[in-house]
Amino acid sequence: MKDLKERAIRGGFAKMCAQGANYALRIGTLAIMARLLSPKDFGLVGMVTAFTGVLSLFRDFGLSAATVQHVDITEDQISTLFWINVLVGLLLTLLTVGMAPVAVAFYHEPGLFWVTIALGSAFLVNAIGVQHSALLQRQMRFSALATIDVITWALSNGAGILMAATGFRYWSLVVSTASMPLISTLCLWVVTGWIPGRPRTGVGLRSMMRFGSGLTVTGLIVYVAYNFEKVLLGRFWGADAVGLYGRAYQLSTIPVDNLNSSVGEVAFSALSRVKNDPPRFRSYFLKGYSLVLVMTIPTTIAVALFAPELISALLGPKWKDAASIFRLLAPTILVFALINPIGWLIFSLGMVGRSLKVALVLAPVMICGYVTGLPYGPKGVALAYSTVMVLWVVPHIAWGVHGTVVSFRDIALTASRPLISGIVAGAVTLAALLAWGESLHALPRLLLGLALLVSVYFGMLFYVMGQKTVYVKLFRDILRGSAVEEESLVPA
Repeated sequence: MKDLKERAIRGGFAKMCAQGANYALRIGTLAIMARLLSPKDFGLVGMVTAFTGVLSLFRDFGLSAATVQHVDITEDQISTLFWINVLVGLLLTLLTVGMAPVAVAFYHEPGLFWVTIALGSAFLVNAIGVQHSALLQRQMRFSALATIDVITWALSNGAGILMAATGFRYWSLVVSTASMPLISTLCLWVVTGWIPGRPRTGVGLRSMMRFGSGLTVTGLIVYVAYNFEKVLLGRFWGADAVGLYGRAYQLSTIPVDNLNSSVGEVAFSALSRVKNDPPRFRSYFLKGYSLVLVMTIPTTIAVALFAPELISALLGPKWKDAASIFRLLAPTILVFALINPIGWLIFSLGMVGRSLKVALVLAPVMICGYVTGLPYGPKGVALAYSTVMVLWVVPHIAWGVHGTVVSFRDIALTASRPLISGIVAGAVTLAALLAWGESLHALPRLLLGLALLVSVYFGMLFYVMGQKTVYVKLFRDILRGSAVEEESLVPA
């Protein structure tokens, strides 16, 4: 068990480093592409990815997670899952090709035909590497996965930037997106060295298929809940509206996506291994939960306070209309940090049915919110999105942890000190902005404001809330790759 903890911590550190590099790559690429391309270019590709994004949920049919979550798995099972993934990928590619005329008719944009076909080819390529990625995750070889992530992002985005600079407009985004699975799959095959065998019947896949199918259906419903607004905006407000909203949405999700990816993959693997040891399971979960939350709260406040300055610095002046949308989406950054880790808990325990029920309640509520805000354009949709998510967060957490070794009280106590520190830091920074902010230019105001926010936040958390020892020890253990002691982050 000690070896598992050491691998989990080292893997977490490797993933955090990689995700930090990916974060810089994503932000840097977005900043460059935003200056080379127009909102309409982003909007055209965003219209198609709203369609293909639904299909992407079926790309591995949840079988990669099944491979990781299953306690014991054989070579025959993995090989058979590989060929199932390939079949699903081929079907999705063919389905996307058939959807191309539908996308053109729905959006009244003839240029979307070949864009849809190009993006659809990625499904088959991705399917060929799904089980290889799952094997690395199951073996907790997160350093290898982290390296592959960085290489994939660097090469694919580099190609996109080069094409954008030479006048290929939205096709630069298409090539950047479509090349990611190709580069990743090639790297995965080289690193694992695993060659799949022939598919076989009667190798005991029923429980894994049931788990994977449940995960896929849940993911489909959640995706629709979180992304249907882009389809509505594209249909009724056009490509420019989708471009503006999409970039604001992308900027708001990058921090949580990177943190959830770096901590979540490690947490899911580790939790799946200790699910029969309740005290250790609870300790692992709350440590990961706290880490994500502590890093997300200052980001949320920064977006709320400095949205215009951030948009100007990252995207440039022609995207200034995205600033108000970005600010309205700020609450969702914190909400996703609060609810995403509940998925680690539910799926590592195999509670796919509960996740499906949660999704079935959430989806219609979200869609009703979008429809309510749609007449007011991207701003109205952003406000509706944030409002529904804020109202949903407490029921989601309570439902997710019910009956598990993690209680709602555990979550509330773990979150309370970072949240209080964030409220104080936000109030102090806002007061400072009101006092001297208008006398400064945008960039100095942003830099000084962020420095003040971070200083007050961690000063409150470490010294006033008395959490310095807890978090310094956690980060020190991560850096040294040593085993973490079993004390809980939840105060007595």
